[in-house]
Amino acid sequence: MSNYKSSTAAKTTITRNTNELYEKVEGNLFETVVLLNKRTFQIAREMKEELSQKLEEFGSNQDNLEEVFENREQIEISRHYERLPKAHSIAIQELEEGKIFYRYPEQEEN
Repeated sequence: MSNYKSSTAAKTTITRNTNELYEKVEGNLFETVVLLNKRTFQIAREMKEELSQKLEEFGSNQDNLEEVFENREQIEISRHYERLPKAHSIAIQELEEGKIFYRYPEQEEN
């Protein structure tokens, strides 16, 4: 499980040197993209699950559209998650810092 809450990943789009990134994955750009894609989905899923759990506390059993109201705490929780770095930025930072573990199962079998 990642520690995305304390991540210092960029919160805005920045230009990256792809040469530096793919050198971290044995010099293969395609494998770097695949690795970052998989890690991004893992982080995004973790963030979504945690947010959903927190927001479930505010859920009501009534499905009446007339009784919809704004819950201050729910809005603050949502804003907190919106301010976090995006999952792809966290994945790239983890790759740059050597925090992503990957392996090639077919090579382990041989």
